[in-house]
Amino acid sequence: MSRFHAPIAEQIWDMKYRFRAADGTPIDGSVEDSWRRIARALAEVEAEPAKWEAEFYAALEDFKFLPAGRITAGAGTERSVTLFNCFVMGTIPDTMGGIFDALKEAALTMQQGGGIGYDFSTIRPRGAEVKGVAADASGPLSFMDVWDAMCRTIMSAGSRRGAMMATMRCDHPDIEAFIEAKKDPARLRMFNLSVLVTDAFMAAVKADGSWELQFGGRVYHTVRARDLWNRIMRNTFDFAEPGVIFIDRINAMNNLGYCETIAATNPCGEQPLPPYGACLLGSINLATLVRDAFDDHSSMDLEVLDRLVRVAVRAMDNVVDASRFPLPQQAQEAQAKRRIGLGVTGLADALLMLGLRYGSDEAARITEIWMHAIARSAYLASVDLAREKGAFPLFDAAGFLASGSMAHMDEDVREAIRTHGIRNALLTSVAPTGTISLYAGNVSSGIEPVFAYAYTRKVLQKDGSRTEEEVVDFAVRLWREKFGDAPLPGYFVNAQTLPPLDHVRMQAAAQKWVDSSISKTINCPVDISFDDFQQVYMAAWDQGCKGCTTYRPNDVTGSVLTVSEASDKTPAEAPQVAQGGEVVYLSEPLDRPAALEGQTYKVKWPGSEHALYITINDIVIAGHRRPFEVFINSKNMEHFAWTVALTRMISAVFRRGGDISFVVEELKAVFDPRGGAWMEGKYIPSILAAIGGVIERHLIDIGFIEGEGLGLKSDPKAALMVVGGSPKGASCPSCGAYEMRMIEGCMTCGSCGHSKCG
Repeated sequence: MSRFHAPIAEQIWDMKYRFRAADGTPIDGSVEDSWRRIARALAEVEAEPAKWEAEFYAALEDFKFLPAGRITAGAGTERSVTLFNCFVMGTIPDTMGGIFDALKEAALTMQQGGGIGYDFSTIRPRGAEVKGVAADASGPLSFMDVWDAMCRTIMSAGSRRGAMMATMRCDHPDIEAFIEAKKDPARLRMFNLSVLVTDAFMAAVKADGSWELQFGGRVYHTVRARDLWNRIMRNTFDFAEPGVIFIDRINAMNNLGYCETIAATNPCGEQPLPPYGACLLGSINLATLVRDAFDDHSSMDLEVLDRLVRVAVRAMDNVVDASRFPLPQQAQEAQAKRRIGLGVTGLADALLMLGLRYGSDEAARITEIWMHAIARSAYLASVDLAREKGAFPLFDAAGFLASGSMAHMDEDVREAIRTHGIRNALLTSVAPTGTISLYAGNVSSGIEPVFAYAYTRKVLQKDGSRTEEEVVDFAVRLWREKFGDAPLPGYFVNAQTLPPLDHVRMQAAAQKWVDSSISKTINCPVDISFDDFQQVYMAAWDQGCKGCTTYRPNDVTGSVLTVSEASDKTPAEAPQVAQGGEVVYLSEPLDRPAALEGQTYKVKWPGSEHALYITINDIVIAGHRRPFEVFINSKNMEHFAWTVALTRMISAVFRRGGDISFVVEELKAVFDPRGGAWMEGKYIPSILAAIGGVIERHLIDIGFIEGEGLGLKSDPKAALMVVGGSPKGASCPSCGAYEMRMIEGCMTCGSCGHSKCG
């Protein structure tokens, strides 16, 4: 019998986590087979593997413990993949050779699917002297552009992830340019940006003092601290970036402050890491641990929680030994400190099942109790592991216990660490869980509020018709099973209606017992005043958060998922059904009709004797035209093999439906190392980019994307739109639905679970 709680959960397992042979034949026959594969792989390093395989399987069963997607998909497959999610790369040297060595390391890490973080504060500012070459420095942002292009290239080569985090100190001379970089909607799109804010800067902001921008002991500018703060706030208000990381607080609270300094985080911010730092992730599904949901005596089963956390810590500690790493420095760093990031998901659903309104004082109090229980169990489990297997190699009791995060830890836990050591330097984190939350039955993600209690997911069938599938929140499904059509109570608030300061209250409550950090997005209404918006960040600082990320709908990143009134069964303050996107993926490829209409375009590439002829044929579905297939022909046989491969791949993408405009974006991002060419007054970096421009022109001409029909001169970032409708902002690059929204610091699809960060 299937253990999945919803059709979408089984689909995600089949697409993302099911182990298949190289030819696509399923090896995991069921989700139970996947759990067994993971449990067996993580138990192999144990002295009693059979015993611990059974324990790990029991934890995984019914989605109680959710290892991150990289572990779920890769453990036990014998594939050369990393099971770690998060990496911060080595410190970038301020030399040309060192910079490009760092770029190479980033490419190798991303090739294996790792999201990466970099601190660009170490590169001298724009205009600074470069001794020995009689030139001025181009500055860190110019090198960030190079990283951005590298990331696009890696993604076009087949990597499923392309997330990067760039940080810069608030006292770097180029900080103002960094803050405003994303005003340009086409620049640094592969990066999340965050400013490293120091305690001294926050003091200067509050005192309305001056602030020196300096590098290498030289002061380049002096600005008013409050003006710089306002510039950060204004840009994140208008463009959703940069985020803010309270870096001095992170280092003061770091258990490893005696042997490392942190200057960057992974792409979503939940893992502040040192140079070459790596961390693996997993989550406790709190929604599965509530007893007697929606009864007057409902409660969290703290005994089961304790046992589950202890088993999860052991399993994750084993991943350190079972995983491969892109770089040897990352392996050394992970094994020397044995960091893990155990977090939670389903928090909002668990609170609802207890009758608590997310964001209320009582919900924050209960959240702190649960997170304290998890931290206590995790630390004691790690102490037990140290007694059995040894403490992490760089453990120093005095330095460890002197960290800020240990100041409020229970005295018996501190004494156990002092006596026996601890196996893992850091243990807790709250990561983005968008995909694994859907896989677990659409539980609420991480510590976020429920975004929408139900929404309609539209699927385009082979005959052009659409079927609808309702995706229901886990807690709402339980409510319906228990109370039928009874209206949802008023405490069922969601992300659209929750006041921003309630978000902050919940993040601060959880942060007290999280030794790493938290990936969380504070949703702000589009009409929030600028003064109120700034107060969100000040509240995060005042309440002890390690960082702050907000999302206010804007013209650059689009709007969050739109929700509409669904029925009289939902309170007015909690809209229930989200409108699905009009561009969706196909369950099976479309069949080819006997005849198709299309257009042929001629491209003459400089230096090539023969022109390329590009034919794009369209299919009409429900009165709307969409591309179906591409052919490229030329007398130049030099390009025959790759043009055949390219046309087959692009045509296959077209026939699967969904948002196919990313094909244009990826082609136009390809740079030929031999150089490009000037065409129609614009520099085109490669012949593939020229083909991308032709496809873009065609998509505009048939009304599939918005634009002015300018072909090679048109904007590859044109917003998708429903024919006859208005632009809806970004669509999902995986399934095409217009349901991309910011969750836990990552643009995430509410329909298929695709996330920019994993």
